[in-house]
Amino acid sequence: MLPGMDEFATGRPAEGIYVLAAHPNWRESRVNRKLFERARGVPGVTVQDLFGRYPDYDIDVPAEQARAKAADLIVLLHPVQWYSMPALMKLWLDEVLAYGWAYGPGGTALQGKDLWLVASTGGPEESYHPQGYNRYFFDAFLPPYEQTAALCGMRFLPPLVLHGAHRVNRDAVEAHVQVFTERLASYPNWPEMDDLPACPACDVPTTDRPAAEPQEEAA
Repeated sequence: MLPGMDEFATGRPAEGIYVLAAHPNWRESRVNRKLFERARGVPGVTVQDLFGRYPDYDIDVPAEQARAKAADLIVLLHPVQWYSMPALMKLWLDEVLAYGWAYGPGGTALQGKDLWLVASTGGPEESYHPQGYNRYFFDAFLPPYEQTAALCGMRFLPPLVLHGAHRVNRDAVEAHVQVFTERLASYPNWPEMDDLPACPACDVPTTDRPAAEPQEEAA
């Protein structure tokens, strides 16, 4: 948990944007921590420190669903770890984006909303290349995020990514933070919004989900 924070979501009451921030060790962060702190000062933004709020990984699903449903934009803010998100953020997706609530029959709680990935990588941009040690362009690792949004009926907005977070100079970090802050403050009035496609329809039949087990009668 960051110094001076309580255990609950920080920032102003939800008025449209919910920032989910996941970093296992904020004290070692030179990019995400600045993004987190700057987001807390933007009107209309609620910021959640997942590792600070749920150190035991016991997520309050109803509370998180309420925050997500109240937002028009959900932001996933995290460092890239093993080409994906930190474990606690993945658990948040697993538990909060439930079948029948976020997708599937009756799962319409997030339809029409936007999902925005704001991520940082340790490797420089040139490492995300067929000739680099990460072997693929960074876009190759985005389909799970894109499809998560699609399954929930959300638009996946163009990600904001800072490569080489451990080594980039302070000016680059500050420029990145400034873009992030301006984007939060100006949402949804982004120039590219009109050119983004509508949310795709992804119907999940009930036959593709395991049937609920019958509850045993009380003795």
